[in-house]
This record gives sequence, C-alpha cells and structure tokens, in this order.
Amino acid sequence: MAVFNFERDLKHQKLAVEAVVSVFDGVDIIAPTGSMSRFRNPIFNYEVLNKAYRDNILALYSQYGEGYKKPTYSKVIDIMMETGTGKTYTYAKTMFELNRLYGLFKFVIVVPTLSIKAGTIDFLSSKSSREHFWEQYGKSLNLHIVESKKGGKSKKEMIPQAVSNFVNAGNFATKQIQVLVINAGMLNSDTMSKSFDRSIFDTYSVPFEAIADLGVAMIVDEPHKFTQGNKTWENMQKMKPQFTLRYGATFLKQEIENLVYSLTALDAFNQNLVKGVIGHITEFENGKNVALKLMSLDGTEARFELAEGDKAKVKKGDKAKVKKGDKVKKKSFALLAKESLAKIHPAMQDLSIQKMNRSVVVLSNGLELKRGDIINPFSYAQTLQESMITKAIKEHFELERELLTREVKIKPLTLFFIDNIEEYREKEGYTRRILEQCIEAQVRALLESETDEFYRGYLELTLRDLAATHGGYFAKDNATNDELIEKELEEILHDKQTMLSLENPRRFIFSKWTLREGWDNPNVFQICKLRSSGSEISKLQEVGRGLRLPVNQYGNRVKDEQFFLNYFVDFTENDFVDKLVNEINEKSGAIILDDSQTKLSEAMIQAILAKYPKYDNEALILLEELDEAGVIKRNNDFKEGGLEYMKQNFAPVFGQGIGKSKIRNSNDKKQKVAIRVEKYAELKDLWEKLNQKVILQYNIKSESEFERIFGQFLVKNYAKFINNEVINATKKLYIDNEVARVYDESSVYNKVNAGIKMMSYADFLQKLAVELNMNIKTLHRVLLVSGLDFNSWLNMATIRIIKDEFDKYLLYNAMEVFGIEYQKVTNTVHPTKFTDAKGLVKKEVLASEVGGVLDESLEVDPNFMLEHLFYDSELEKENMLEHIKDVMVFTKIPKNSIKIPVAGGGGYSPDFAYVFNLQNGKKKLYFIVETKNADEYGLRDTEKQKIRHAEKFFGDTIKIEFKTQFQNKKITDLIREIIA
Repeated sequence: MAVFNFERDLKHQKLAVEAVVSVFDGVDIIAPTGSMSRFRNPIFNYEVLNKAYRDNILALYSQYGEGYKKPTYSKVIDIMMETGTGKTYTYAKTMFELNRLYGLFKFVIVVPTLSIKAGTIDFLSSKSSREHFWEQYGKSLNLHIVESKKGGKSKKEMIPQAVSNFVNAGNFATKQIQVLVINAGMLNSDTMSKSFDRSIFDTYSVPFEAIADLGVAMIVDEPHKFTQGNKTWENMQKMKPQFTLRYGATFLKQEIENLVYSLTALDAFNQNLVKGVIGHITEFENGKNVALKLMSLDGTEARFELAEGDKAKVKKGDKAKVKKGDKVKKKSFALLAKESLAKIHPAMQDLSIQKMNRSVVVLSNGLELKRGDIINPFSYAQTLQESMITKAIKEHFELERELLTREVKIKPLTLFFIDNIEEYREKEGYTRRILEQCIEAQVRALLESETDEFYRGYLELTLRDLAATHGGYFAKDNATNDELIEKELEEILHDKQTMLSLENPRRFIFSKWTLREGWDNPNVFQICKLRSSGSEISKLQEVGRGLRLPVNQYGNRVKDEQFFLNYFVDFTENDFVDKLVNEINEKSGAIILDDSQTKLSEAMIQAILAKYPKYDNEALILLEELDEAGVIKRNNDFKEGGLEYMKQNFAPVFGQGIGKSKIRNSNDKKQKVAIRVEKYAELKDLWEKLNQKVILQYNIKSESEFERIFGQFLVKNYAKFINNEVINATKKLYIDNEVARVYDESSVYNKVNAGIKMMSYADFLQKLAVELNMNIKTLHRVLLVSGLDFNSWLNMATIRIIKDEFDKYLLYNAMEVFGIEYQKVTNTVHPTKFTDAKGLVKKEVLASEVGGVLDESLEVDPNFMLEHLFYDSELEKENMLEHIKDVMVFTKIPKNSIKIPVAGGGGYSPDFAYVFNLQNGKKKLYFIVETKNADEYGLRDTEKQKIRHAEKFFGDTIKIEFKTQFQNKKITDLIREIIA
C-alpha cells in the first residue's frame, strides 16, 4: 500500500491555521541578542503594540467564539476542533507557518498521556507527513522526545539527552524546526525540575530553566486534561512559553481563554468532514429488554445482577410516558449449583445452573457464562455478547465486499471494545472462539457465490489463517515476549500502512478502551462495544476513533461521498444515538426546543444574547420584549403559543431537534446457621430415604420408536429452531437546518434470525448428539428422514434451542407417552447437606442454602432443625412460625439437597420436611412440602409437570406424603388433609 497522502488546503484546516497566525499580525517582534541568540526564538513584544494583539483576538472571537467565554487577552490561545477533523495536522502546519512568517523555530508539544504521545510522534515523524511538509516548506520537524530514564545510575547524571539536544539546536540548522515532545507524566517528574551534575552551556543544570531561556512556543493537546492551577499546568509555566496554543475538541468552559477558531461537532457533521454515525442496538422483543449479568462466582455461588424496569424502550411520539428521573432498577441474586434461575426472573422457569467452577457457569441449556456475560431472561439461547459479535461480523463482511470490489478499493476495519482480555487472548477463549467461528462462517458463505477475482482471493487468504484476521492491544501487552503479539501491537499502534494493506488479512481489532485517545485509523468503519466505557465518557469520545474519513488503497483521503460509522451497543444503551445527538447540539451551542419544554431557561437567554447584538448583552431588554409580545409570564414560563414564537423568531438559535435482594453484599463473609444436632435423630430415617440415589427411566420399546418420536418432535417444532427473538434497530444521525437529528432507518424493527452457518454438519451433529445424550447415528438418520433444512442454521444457538425445546417435550409427555419410572441405583446416601461421609450430623450449614432473608427478631420453634430462620418468601416464613401440635421435627430442606429427577433433565427440589408423632409415638408420618408462593391456577405448565413427577416419586413410598402448598393454603390445612 502507498503511504498516506495529505491534502494541502482543506478549508477547515486552512482557516484554523490562518486564525492562529493572524493573532500576531501587527505585533512587534524582538530579535534575540547575545551569545545565546542563535538558540532562542524571536519574541513577540506584546507590551508595545498590545492593542494589535487584543484587536486581532476580538475580531476572531466575533467570527468564531460568540456564545463562549469572552476573550481574556492572555497569552493562551484556544483552537476548538472536533475529533476526526485533523487537529494534529493543523497544529503541525501552524508550526511551519509561524516559522515562515515570524521565524519561530522552537516549539514544545505537551500531551496528557503516553498513548497520545505515541500517536503524535507517529504522525509527525511518518514518511507521509515529512514528505508532505517538505514539499511545501523545504523544511522538516526535528523531534526531541523526552522519555523516562532507563538503566542504572551513572557516576554523573546528565540532563536528559532530548532536552539537551533541543536546547543546543540553533537556527543555523535552517532546514529544521525543533520540536520537544513531552507528556504530563514526564512533565511532573523529578527529571525536569532537579539539578543535574552536568549542565548545558555551563549555565543551566535544571531542564525547566534551560528551556525557559528559549522563548518557546507551546502547543497543548487535549486541553481539558490540563486544569489551570494544578501541578501539571504550573510545571508547564516553568518553561516560560511566550504563548500557548491549546488544541482540543473538549474545553472546560470556565477555562476558555481566547477562542480564535471553532469547528464544532455540528460543523464537522454538517460539512461532511467526518463519517456519519449509524447506531445498531441489539434488542429483544418490545417489553423484554431485561439484562441479567453474571457479576462474580467462586465455584460454589454465582452472583447475578438483574437490570429491568422504568427505563424501557419508548416509541416515537410516546415521550410523555417517560417521567423525569426514571431509572433502570437493579437487583442482586446469589445462586448455587443446580438452582433454578426462576428465582431471579419468572421467564427462566426452565433454566438452571447445571454446574460451575471459579471461572464459568454452565446453564442447563448448555450455555456457558463468564464474568460480565449478559443474557436476556426471554431469550437465552445466546449471550448478548455472542449475538453482538455475530451481528458486527456479518455487517463487516457486507461492507467489506462493497468497498473491496470497487475499482479503487477501501479496506474497512472493525474495532471491538471488551472487558475480559483472557477470553480474547487465550486460544480457546470464549470471545476468540465465537469470533473465529463467525469469520469462517461468513467467508465460506461468501465464497459460494463470489465472482470478483480480487475479493475472492482476499477471502481465500482469510481462510488460510483465521488468527491473522484479528489482533488486540491491551496495556498488559507491553510486557509480553510473544512475537506474534508484538507484531500485532506494532501494526495496530504504529503501522497504518501495513494494517491497511490489501495483502494483510487483519481487519478486526480488540481493545479495552486503551485506544480511545491518541490512536486513530481512518478506516475504522465499525465499533462494537461489548463492554461499558463508563458514564464519564462522552458519546463523542466513544465514536471518535471511527469518525475520520477513510483513505483508499493509494493513501488518498476519500471525501466525495457519505460514509457511516456503524456503532454497536446493547439494549441497555438504546438511547445511545439520542445522547450522541444531544451532545453534538449542546457542544455546538444549539438549543433544542421540543414540546416538553415549558420555560425560557437561562441557557436559552444566553444563547439569544450571544447571537443577537441588538440586546447589548442585556437580558432585561430581551425579557421585556418577550413579555410585551405575550410570549412569557413573569416567572419566564411560556404562555400559550410562546414556544412556537421562539422557534419562529429565533430560528438561528433554536432548532427542532429530537425530543429527548440478596441480603449479603458481595464482600460480606458467608453466613452459616447452626444445626440443632439433637433433633437430627428424629429426622434421620426420612432424611436418608429422601437422599437415596435414583434414576429416571423412559419406557420406550425400541430405537425405531424413539426415532419416530424424535422425528415428529423436529417437524412440529422446526419453526422454533430457525428463529430467535433478537431484533436489531438501526438509527441514523443526520443534520437538518443546522441541528443534529436522528431517525430510525426503517419504520419497523426488523426481526433478525440466527440464520448463519458457523460449523460443519459433522460438528453440528456431534455437538447436538452430546447435548441430547443421543446416539449420533440415530440423530443423523432422523435428520435425513425428516427432510428439514438445517444447512443455514448450523450454529450453537440452534443446538441450544433444540435442546431446550426437546427437554420441554420430554417433560410434558413423561407420564402419558413415556410412562416414566424411578429406579434406585445405589445404597450410598452420605454425605448430605446435613451429614458428613460417615453419616454424622454436621454442626452448621450455609445460610444461603436455606434462605436469603434472615429475621433475628423471630422466635424459633423448638422443634425446628435450625437455630435461625432463613426464608425466601413470606409463605415459607409463615410455615416456620406456625406452631403445630404433634410435630417432632421439621426443617427447611437445603437447596438442591434433594433433587427429584424430572423428564428432560434437571430436577425438582421440595422445601420442607416434617416428622409427625401419631398415636402416642406408635406411628410416624413423614411429610414433604413444596411451597409455591403463587395461585394454583396461575402455575406454569412446566411447574405442574414437575409437581406430577414429585408426586410419582414419593408415591412409591407409602410412609412419605407429598403436597404442594400454594399461597392460599396454610400448612395446617395440608396436614389436616393428610391425617384425614
């Protein structure tokens, strides 16, 4: 690929350069004198003709800065340029112009971070930029980079070499402009302020003092990172710059000094200086946008956070339904292995934790969850991350095919932001595995029909090494010795040419927001946000890495057409585009008036005063005019028709924009509850019977009968296997009448199926057979005989859906069709939740296994097995407080300690066990209770089927009675029924 080619006279950059150099028009220059004259800059004499300096700034402020802070006429000059519009190029060109016009040849560039420093150096020292500026000015920039000192101490410490070389460089090097580059960390280090053994010119032993004698011009990148008055700002002043140019997209409004040029986000979008933005929001069906996130796990317990409620999706025109202050409600839950997720959300009645360790939770549908993974209770065949990766890869290849089959090609890149580095870096990591599966699936699908010779070859190159298609940059990578990772870092951080080469298959980049600032590649066309960037990050900063206009295969900027950045977020940010639009308008000074606004605010008043000189900056004059016109009341509330008046009469100011619990904390120690050891003897017989190991048998006569049953199941449920509930809403940002707006690209949300082939038929067959615990040959025959087409649906989501539906099918038909039976398989009982391996009763049990709520104020029944009352529902609480005559012992059954096998997998766990003393001790009654804090008639079909299994399980043992307790039944009522 050719080197990047820069255009000379892009209007917005040219205007910014001209604005800065014109500040000094008419200001006297004092030539340096004495023996040090060759090493110093000429000095602007502000004192003699200060009026010229003030007049120049005022003229520029009147042109660009109205609406911002008034000029202070200090030696700080501010240039506001939105991200993606060539800020670094602009200040580089400004240095050449200040050299040409005024003879300045020593500049200091101050940057906030090492990443921005690296990006700045890469740009200024690149072959492309050096050739570009040499062609115009016959000069080049000589960079002096201040770095932290490495290695041991020498006998005599010397001033940093970069500082020494910068100070020693004289104007006799006529073809060079001297530039010192330093980051905030080095600026605040002892290196710059301490006295060294060896000095410069036998005069200066302190770096700051040596630089201070040069009359340098200072350039500050990202000024919002340098608050005036803090340590960094004070150290910058120790270099005594004769003036400071601050370039940034973001300024602290109270610290703006002299704004001489402003290119706002609105300007950038309106003038097509950056890509547009299309937000892709991965959502679920309306009303089902609920997020369940795995927060932590320790091998025994998994902690989840459920976010739902209040801030649901609102359709256009329904803004009044969303009240101010509405928030997403979050609740925390802790679950143990084998426990049902229905405890968290009723839509997950059929889902439970199959197993877990310290790094992964495996659900009963086969889905693996790692820390940070999100699923939706209404659609849990895929994690949200998996769905987003799939969507982003699919969109990438659609865009790539369009751009790489052009006559002059453009190579697009996709940037992923992730939380879990290991899941990407490890060869079998979840993120890496899903990514490469998606890439391979898309490439193979494209190759089936691709006719373009070049693109076909590029796709074939991709298949040769899937690992070469992606790379990552994370801070911890800086310490790696892995050659492949080092190669990735070099390409991503420093070698845009190689990254964009059409011979290089790498096009997917992974990071943990490290690339947010100081890094850019103009050909980033997609950003997929698989992790939160934090509420303090502005939306413009988030999209900033992808706003620059792209370059083609020859390194030329492509500016004659509209490009868009695809930005992928999940449904928890379904207001992403709206927030971005609002931020653009706010930063650009646009005031949005919509029907929800009832009052003339202070911000509106100031915006009008800034735009209309006739009010002489007097709010009272404006308010009197609006009062006489019948627009506002005395308290500035709008009268009827007042809002429309403002829109019509102050159109340049206002635009029609878019309308706008587990008890323990995670760091708490696990609570335990004592067992009343003496009571166990009375429970022992029942407890050991309940803990017998059994298996569930299906009465299916032959393999052929099973094939017939499974084939009928496939045909009947085929539509469910090839559809899911993921919806991708597309929103587009555009500029109209000087205001940023947003609209849905389509009038309805398009349902997106999981129609993507991500594995071979053999792999699909093998994995499905394992999930269903089915003979692979039988499965293959059934699929062939059914005649159903699964070719486009060979992926893990389809396997999970088939498993989930077949489990339900087995459950619903267990009694009538399969005639299930329970068979004892071993005499081994112990250990149990209450006993050790020798059958001896334990002294305590985990509180979390017997209930989530503790009320220490409650009096514990003397016949209760545990010393404290832990419960999960009010119904359980009532049972434990009910004093029942003739009860010898009763207990809350620890979670998952008794798991009755049910058809389709999983199990059923009762809640209470009672032992009654009848007929003066001559007879005992064993009673098992499953509590349902719900109405019997409102019970889900799956729960009813599980209860039937429990009744059959206990029905084989005459001495044990089983009942289900619903919310309208007292425990005493159930006992009377049994005794009667």
